[in-house]
Amino acid sequence: MKESRRSIVFSVCGVLFLLVSLLLPMSTASAQSDTPAPPDHTVKLIFIHHSCGENWLTDGHGDLGRTLGENNYFVSDTNYGWGPHSIGDRTDTLDWPEWFLGGQRDQILSSLYNESGQNSSYTRTLENPGGENEIIMFKSCFPNSEIDGSPNDPPSDDDWLTVGSAKRVYNDLLTYFITRPDKLFVVITAPPLQENEYAANARAFNTWLVQDWLEENNYPYSNVAVWDFYNVLTDPDNHHRYVDGGIEYTTNAGGNVLYYPDNGDTHPSPSGNHKATAEFVPMLNYFYQRWQGSAEVVEMVPAPVAQEGTEPQPAAGAQQPASLIESFEGEAPAGSYGWEAYFDPSSETIFNCMLDSSTAYEGLQSLWINYDIGPQSWGTCSLMFPTEQDWSSTDGVSFAVAGDQPESMVNLDIYTGPEEARASYVYRFSFAGNGPENWAVTSITWDQIQRVEWEADDTPFDPARISGIAFGFEGGDADRTQGQLWIDQLSLGSAELTHSAVGPDEESPLEEAEESIGAEVEQRAEALEEGARSLCPLSLGLIVLVGTAALSLWFRRL
Repeated sequence: MKESRRSIVFSVCGVLFLLVSLLLPMSTASAQSDTPAPPDHTVKLIFIHHSCGENWLTDGHGDLGRTLGENNYFVSDTNYGWGPHSIGDRTDTLDWPEWFLGGQRDQILSSLYNESGQNSSYTRTLENPGGENEIIMFKSCFPNSEIDGSPNDPPSDDDWLTVGSAKRVYNDLLTYFITRPDKLFVVITAPPLQENEYAANARAFNTWLVQDWLEENNYPYSNVAVWDFYNVLTDPDNHHRYVDGGIEYTTNAGGNVLYYPDNGDTHPSPSGNHKATAEFVPMLNYFYQRWQGSAEVVEMVPAPVAQEGTEPQPAAGAQQPASLIESFEGEAPAGSYGWEAYFDPSSETIFNCMLDSSTAYEGLQSLWINYDIGPQSWGTCSLMFPTEQDWSSTDGVSFAVAGDQPESMVNLDIYTGPEEARASYVYRFSFAGNGPENWAVTSITWDQIQRVEWEADDTPFDPARISGIAFGFEGGDADRTQGQLWIDQLSLGSAELTHSAVGPDEESPLEEAEESIGAEVEQRAEALEEGARSLCPLSLGLIVLVGTAALSLWFRRL
């Protein structure tokens, strides 16, 4: 903004009037987006469950399936034996990484997102609206309330079910959920047991999921929600529901064990399931409206996944110009699998890559890579092709790069040949990263590309057989490698990129928009100040009162 705008000084009355005019609409908008009204159109939902979920869905036992349909949700579900590799058999807490992070993740989730069948008995009268499931509900069964450890244990790498290993699993799941803001993931906590031995741990873990999980991870989006099925089934006066314009979460009215056994069985009884349906469906409406009312405009590549396993299907997209491999302005290059993050799943590596609209060398977006590589570990952000690409008419590749580390060491990885006989090549380069606004152009010729050390043969690099290109990072022998990297305008040819960005005396379209918005704000402020003068001092008390109420409402919504 120009200096003149920064120095605007409003009168006291003008400031108060501005607060009233801005804060009251903001409070109203927030209230409208957080109402528990059902969707205004049919929304596809799928529920991953076993026997407790089946009973909950079933007509006459929990009536969840029918009630969801009455709220405009087209419900499908999985059960034992469902899906690729019978993944439906595995819904324990420690199984969720196989669904969302494992080597078969893309095949499993493709089937899940496109499933429209019923695997339980419930009334479904809505017509299938087509398309993928938008809401993904998933729940483990009551044996998963037998959690070892202690209530306050931090996340850990235990290979059996503990409070710490359960926390670690759910923390890891966020690395996938953050890449799919187009889906709403709803965690349903596991039902309680009838015994007391592990009850305190189960209570502590489920309360952590509801109250602390997303906050501790600084999760920025509203596409993840938790509903405490466990808590609702522990006492008639324990609740997790939307009531009187807010969420009631009461956990201490009774014990930590199942209050609603089914004739002595640990499966919840019809009365418990009906209580759950009555509390859950309005909460789901709330979660849905919050998700739809959020201001997330994010386009991202697929999430971290182990390198082995089935490749995803090629992404559809507009063909890029011949010299440009990827501009990062929209969909992935035609015929490619899109950009994917791969990392060593056996280490403590954290690795993500996605499109970033906050900075670009040219255009409006770039590829952002966030890397935290464990010792002797690795991570890559890769663009793979199902068929070999002939890039032999060019002498190399060029791209713009920016980073936040003083000395960033990066691998340019290039792959040739088919998947079953893929050869890997690499060129290591470094540059002085001075932040996302300081771009450098890097050009690499084919003769600089070398075969990786860990592959035995010395087959020469053939640019006529390209099957993928990636940006990779390695951890040190004993130290972590951390930082952020931005890539833009990935192009064929080693000649320096032509940069059509504005010169030092010009304004970019974004800067022009900022100036326009700023001018409008300044004009509005001046008009408000002039109007306020006519109101003061007679209306000052009323303005202060309304302004205070507006602020109170606003902060209450946060």
